[in-house]
Amino acid sequence: MAFEDFGGVILAIIIGTLAAIVYSLRILILMERRMGNIEKHIEGITERILKEEYKIEKKLKIEKKLIRKKKK
Repeated sequence: MAFEDFGGVILAIIIGTLAAIVYSLRILILMERRMGNIEKHIEGITERILKEEYKIEKKLKIEKKLIRKKKK
């Protein structure tokens, strides 16, 4: 008789544990999506920085060539 009373409690514990696992997986998926978005934004920023660096390097090379021509 004592075990019959615990059947509902045990079932509630199992269902609660499963609900917690599902909720945790949901949170993990949301976090993964956020990280993916952050990575995309970082990639875009780095691409823009690289483009600016190439522009600066080209300008510096042109300036160096002009300085060399003036010295001759």
